Amino acid sequence: MNRKEFLKQISFASILLADGSVIPAFASDFSNKKTTLRFVVASDGHFGQPKTEYKDFFNTFTHNVNSQHRQHKFDFCVINGDIIHDDVNFLATAKSHFDDLEMPYFVTQGNHDHATPEQWERVWGVPLNYDYVLGNNAFLFGTTSNLEGKYLSPDVEWFSQKLEQYKKKKNIFIFVHITPVKWTDNGVDAKEFQALLSKYKNVKAVFNGHDHDQEGIKTHEGIPYLFDSHFGGNWGTSYRGFRIVELQKDNSILTYLMNPTTKINEATL
Repeated sequence: MNRKEFLKQISFASILLADGSVIPAFASDFSNKKTTLRFVVASDGHFGQPKTEYKDFFNTFTHNVNSQHRQHKFDFCVINGDIIHDDVNFLATAKSHFDDLEMPYFVTQGNHDHATPEQWERVWGVPLNYDYVLGNNAFLFGTTSNLEGKYLSPDVEWFSQKLEQYKKKKNIFIFVHITPVKWTDNGVDAKEFQALLSKYKNVKAVFNGHDHDQEGIKTHEGIPYLFDSHFGGNWGTSYRGFRIVELQKDNSILTYLMNPTTKINEATL
């Protein structure tokens, strides 16, 4: 069995624990000896949005991510919300495109992903809030919306439990679709969530989608918040791309955007 066939047989359900935690199915191999962890983050595919070439956007995204993966392996990919555009009937079809990715992937719910918790878990095999552990790193994936598409703060109670659970991990990475700091017109001023994160010095970074025109990094109370532009939809940056994140041996982060085949906006955190 080749690597691609093996990955296709790994479902979220097969590695999801009873408490909502996810454990790694296998160890990664790294082509860059200075890099201990490598993943890609993208958001805002908006599958099904009228008057857009959404199928082409998804095909281009999976092709380009797989091309990068073949050069230097990713541990996983995160699609950070607004996978579909309002119609839950598109959810399974969107998933079929992501199943072409040659690495494990994770998803979060955005404000255009109008699905009930039951519908979401039926398609993806994970609840709306869940976590994943790889080595000394914990990854927390949280919803910031609901069936109606309301802009919400992340679930402070759930995140509080998980941050406490993983307080001895070296790094915690957080993925939420809607920006939880009011930097942009579409962000949410989630002050309770902000205060919670400030208590845990091992929160390494927060990743946001939602704001298609944002491609940079902002900092709040010493925590970097990283945007990834968009890979679909009908507005935003002039390119449709994704962000690559590389954790180095010294625990610094090298990150940059692909737009979608050229590296831009490289930064070290």
